[in-house]
Amino acid sequence: MNTASAFARREWGPLYGVVHTALVARSWRAVPLTLVAVGLTAVAFALQHRSWGLPVVEAVGFVRAGDPLWLALLRTPLSPFVPAPQLPVWGALVQILVVFGVAEITLGRVALVVIAYVSTLAGTVYARIGVAVGPDGAFGLPASNAAVVDSGPSAAVVGLALCVCYRYRAWATAALVVAAMVAEVIVRPDLAGKEHLAAVAAAAVLCAADALARGLRHRRARSGAPGRGGPP
Repeated sequence: MNTASAFARREWGPLYGVVHTALVARSWRAVPLTLVAVGLTAVAFALQHRSWGLPVVEAVGFVRAGDPLWLALLRTPLSPFVPAPQLPVWGALVQILVVFGVAEITLGRVALVVIAYVSTLAGTVYARIGVAVGPDGAFGLPASNAAVVDSGPSAAVVGLALCVCYRYRAWATAALVVAAMVAEVIVRPDLAGKEHLAAVAAAAVLCAADALARGLRHRRARSGAPGRGGPP
């Protein structure tokens, strides 16, 4: 028990302290973007189940690999807030509330938006590449996937979770997230699972860029020159 407690404190203690302090001090005001995201998702879900609302949601948030690239890119920013049709909406709401909320507190609002968008965009781009490669390629997809609606917050959630783990050095948790995504693809090698791996790759690139920027900033600080860090 002592070993488990020590591990938990080492792995999640600093993260818990920051999140707890922010929520106690500011309550819901600590996560305004997260609450907006939850609200958008709830509204999108409600509209999806109205005959007049479904075309609206489709026009602004349905992304398919078979769509023209410009249209897919135009819809990508809102696609995380359109719940995946095959999954219960409460799952999307919980993911957004917890992971977006933690990321907003620990990484900041700008980083939250950048990481969520880049992770989602990575999945969108991968889907097109996967369909083009075809099912015979290592990471290819069947042509039928071009018509699959690609929406929901999961890619953004994966990217944000990994960036939070990187920032707070929760390496065991990060490894668990990556292992879960790999296992998902092994068990069910579909579009969603492979997009999650694309989000993992996007998060890795962002974290590497941040580490490089921090290293440069540290060297510049030692030499007296200004520098800046990356999104995470």
